[in-house]
Amino acid sequence: MLLTFITLYLTGTLLIGYWASRRVKSTRDFVIAGRNLPLLVAGSALFATWFGSETIMGASSEFIENGVIGIIEDPFGAALCLILVGVFFARPLYKLNILTFNDYFRLRYNRTIEFLSAIFMVPSFFGWIAAQLVAMAIIFQTLIGLPLEYGILLCTIIVVFYTYIGGMWAVSITDFIQTIMIVLGMVILSVSLVSKAGGLETVINAQPREFYRFFPERNPHAILHYMAAWITIGLGSIPGQDVFQRVMSARDAKTAVRASYLGGVMYLTIGLFPLLIGLCSFELYPELMEGDSQMVIISTVLLHGNMAIQILFFGALLSAILSTTSGAILAPSTVIGENLIKPYFKNMTDKGLLRTMRLAVVGVAAASASMAIWQQNIFDLVAQSSTLSLVSLFVPLTLGLYWKRASTLGALLSITVGMGTWIVFEFFIQAESPSLIWGLLGSLAAMVVGSVIRPNKEA
Repeated sequence: MLLTFITLYLTGTLLIGYWASRRVKSTRDFVIAGRNLPLLVAGSALFATWFGSETIMGASSEFIENGVIGIIEDPFGAALCLILVGVFFARPLYKLNILTFNDYFRLRYNRTIEFLSAIFMVPSFFGWIAAQLVAMAIIFQTLIGLPLEYGILLCTIIVVFYTYIGGMWAVSITDFIQTIMIVLGMVILSVSLVSKAGGLETVINAQPREFYRFFPERNPHAILHYMAAWITIGLGSIPGQDVFQRVMSARDAKTAVRASYLGGVMYLTIGLFPLLIGLCSFELYPELMEGDSQMVIISTVLLHGNMAIQILFFGALLSAILSTTSGAILAPSTVIGENLIKPYFKNMTDKGLLRTMRLAVVGVAAASASMAIWQQNIFDLVAQSSTLSLVSLFVPLTLGLYWKRASTLGALLSITVGMGTWIVFEFFIQAESPSLIWGLLGSLAAMVVGSVIRPNKEA
């Protein structure tokens, strides 16, 4: 019965996406929904894009095992990212009327930096997409006993179909509908579990005070890891095409800014519900922690929820992950078409570019599925994806906007030195301090040195 309703729910979601895709007439519609989304739809799209497997399954698992200090990265760092986008990036980037972040690098620096930034940006999405594929595969494994690897392949096929026909119009409309379902599912399940566990005060007091510690211990090692947790997604996902597309899809600059704030606030508040559900699950069914902690909430719903709650929860969860994955696949696919292929085909028509982007969807999905089969920890996959853009693209983006002397040479060195420094510390030196801190510092230093040595003539 549950599987039947979930199948119908997903079919309905796909049909909505197909209906919305009829508005896709050009690459502008496909990538940024014609820049025509109202505030609630744009804000919901930002919220739903982030609110996927990482928050519901990954972060709740980390919270149960490590307390508040374990979930600084998400939801706190993720909400910080959306707020910072609204404060510093949405308005100036919206006014440029561009399709991708990498278009900005071409306008601010040159085509070499555009190409290099695209090469570094595209792989950064593979871990995020892979995390969503793993999450959907875990759900299918739980419900019908499908082996994880086969589940990943099945989910990839479903998502490729949805993304290929959809584009940003389909993603945005389904995101808005799914946001309503997510909120209803999280709130109803939270109230039910808290009541069964003896009330909110009982659930909170069941854990020691140390469990709710928000700040790190007073030693350099703990402080550096705490800072790394804040900036991994908090700064690392700012130069992300998925966030950029949703911000740029708003109908005007003011709406883009407000949608970023709205998405951030929604993410932080609604993102606390999976943590509460995880805590109640741990109290009510501690035996579930003996298996995969990422499956605690899913197992709890199957044990505790009636059929209506199960249908609501799994329908919302699957469709949210599906939408998140669709948007994450769409982002690098547009970069591949717009910034890696189009510059070499001067006579490419808009229809040709749209076809290229859709074909890129298949390639991105295949690479992500391979990564999902190789590494199946959701939390780790997401962290890896944000780190790549943090150490290579955050500095040239930010200083390019707010430091007039930022030069082409500085951007080139910032991207390459930042990534190179991170690779050295991550895989060769393996220092106790987070390698992404060293990568970010290397990127910043290289930008300053390169811009001072060879400033742009127009500067």
